[in-house]
Amino acid sequence: MASGKATVQADSDVHITYEDQQKINKFARLNAKLEVLKDEIKQKQNDLKSLEDAVEEIALLDDDEKIAYLIGEVFIYQNTEKTQNCLDDAKKDIEKEIKDLTSESVGVTELMSDLKTHLYGKFGSSINLEADEE
Repeated sequence: MASGKATVQADSDVHITYEDQQKINKFARLNAKLEVLKDEIKQKQNDLKSLEDAVEEIALLDDDEKIAYLIGEVFIYQNTEKTQNCLDDAKKDIEKEIKDLTSESVGVTELMSDLKTHLYGKFGSSINLEADEE
């Protein structure tokens, strides 16, 4: 996993003010938040794929067949049409969650870009704000 740490070389002659340190810290927090958002988006996309697979499988069943559908911690048995509707609703919910998470990650990325511009403008090559590749 990439860690976006903001470091300033110790042997540099650049003076770091309190405000600069706050911006470096904010960048690090935003980077951590962005990684969490990316992980959540990936998980939601996997969930959406699973729901789409379930919809395809249910389409192959007879209309009068009863399907066990998990609600909370309890399975209920319902017909294919009702199950299809439940799955469609669940897909819509996950698609909205993905859209919201993506929108939030774009906002975080924009904030990080602004901080990067300021910090690189002040510290130049004395600071590293790039994510480490592992």
